[in-house]
Amino acid sequence: MSLMRHVTDCNRADLADFHPFHVDGRRLGWVRSRVARRLADFPGVFQVDRQAVTLAETLTTPEARTAAVAEVLPRLVEDGLIGALRGEPYRVTTAWAAPDAFTLDRAAASLFGVLSFGVHLNGWRRLDDGRLALWIAQRNPAKAVAPGKLDNLAAGGQPAGLSLRENMLKEVAEEASLGPEVAQAMIPTGAIAYRMATGHGLRRDVLFTFDLEVPADVTPTPGDDEVAGFHLMEAEQVLCRIRESDDFKFNVNLVIAHFALRHGLLSPDNEPDYQALAHGLAGPADL
Repeated sequence: MSLMRHVTDCNRADLADFHPFHVDGRRLGWVRSRVARRLADFPGVFQVDRQAVTLAETLTTPEARTAAVAEVLPRLVEDGLIGALRGEPYRVTTAWAAPDAFTLDRAAASLFGVLSFGVHLNGWRRLDDGRLALWIAQRNPAKAVAPGKLDNLAAGGQPAGLSLRENMLKEVAEEASLGPEVAQAMIPTGAIAYRMATGHGLRRDVLFTFDLEVPADVTPTPGDDEVAGFHLMEAEQVLCRIRESDDFKFNVNLVIAHFALRHGLLSPDNEPDYQALAHGLAGPADL
């Protein structure tokens, strides 16, 4: 089995069943056809035709758009199209550095197929024999998403109002009990992206990655109910497990493959899919 299969699995999406979602002349997302038909019931907020779903042109400011869409979301919860609202605002935009069109509750991000940003931290250390090891989290078995699966040292969605670094520091403190005296040493290492269909929508995720060399005398411990515990695993064993199983949360496989490419654990001489991985982890060109 291969590492590349996880990249392929995270990029299964047939856009033929989706309408582009436009705001102020920009395509910001994708909406399933059956969801578009439901949004047509709110003509003061959405204009729906055979080609696209467009946010009403009368909504000219980010604040007005945020408020108008927020009024519709409880109805979509009642319909079962989205789960309970999270109270966590996500930016709706075309790219991380682009201006926001509005903000949207996290629960509805995939329903509208908007870009969702997140942060993932690889915690690593060098063993006495020189081998590279990774701190791997075991997700709480009660989690709604990927219960009991293996995960990065810390990770989380990116709410509006925080920088990526601020959010990563917050997540590693909450999930792994690592304070700034340790976590400030983390460095940004790039981003991965993927586009995958869900039951009612489309995930278009951009995950910004960070690396932290965890000191040998520091052991992560769960700080909230996200994580059941942590394991220090030799990196080659992690890669073997990713190849041969689905023990890791689906997108964590991609984050660790990215880590392995950057740290030379994979090379063009020992990994047949090296070029495909390097290309595939960037996500589709028309993300």
